[in-house]
Amino acid sequence: MSQLAKLLKQGLAYQQLELSDEQQNQLIGYVEQLNKWNKAYNLTSVRDPNDMMIRHILDSLALAPHLDPNGNYIDVGTGPGLPGIPLAIALPNANFTLLDSLGKRVRFMTQVRHLLKLTNIEPVQSRVESFEPSQPFDAIVSRAFASINDMLGWCGHLGTQFLAMKGQYPTEELAELPEKFSLSASHQLDVFQLPEERHLIVIEQSST
Repeated sequence: MSQLAKLLKQGLAYQQLELSDEQQNQLIGYVEQLNKWNKAYNLTSVRDPNDMMIRHILDSLALAPHLDPNGNYIDVGTGPGLPGIPLAIALPNANFTLLDSLGKRVRFMTQVRHLLKLTNIEPVQSRVESFEPSQPFDAIVSRAFASINDMLGWCGHLGTQFLAMKGQYPTEELAELPEKFSLSASHQLDVFQLPEERHLIVIEQSST
């Protein structure tokens, strides 16, 4: 068993996630493609594939238990597809629009979609404030994208629920929530072999 496969199996067991062999192979294939493309396209500052498995894949998958497995999501500022691609692999009945403004990242995600046969992702090149969906998303997801206030300001037209993956609990940011927005839940996330704090912040936008 490769080191990537071993890390993934240990991480899934630790985080109490069950994925099929095919899903695990897709996640490993994604890391391999990310490592390959990263040398030329500089898609992530994480250079070691083992670190990618922990800091990108298992970190992204920590969000999976908090999502509707049949939901329709947009991942804003997704970069090379994080957390959207790992979540799409883990939740094959959910749909993910992967939004990024840089063409090289969208080209990479399009190639991953083809190679891994992922029918539930849609890479889109656009600035978030310019993107007009045909219908609101069930939730807007972001990971290391922007401050909470900026996220809400730029993404308010995309839906009414916001899932922000943060490091330390963002006390100051939450104290400055704009009107119409309220904190509905927060979850401390425990990621395999990741010593830093991780939190999921859930914010709702009222329609009134």
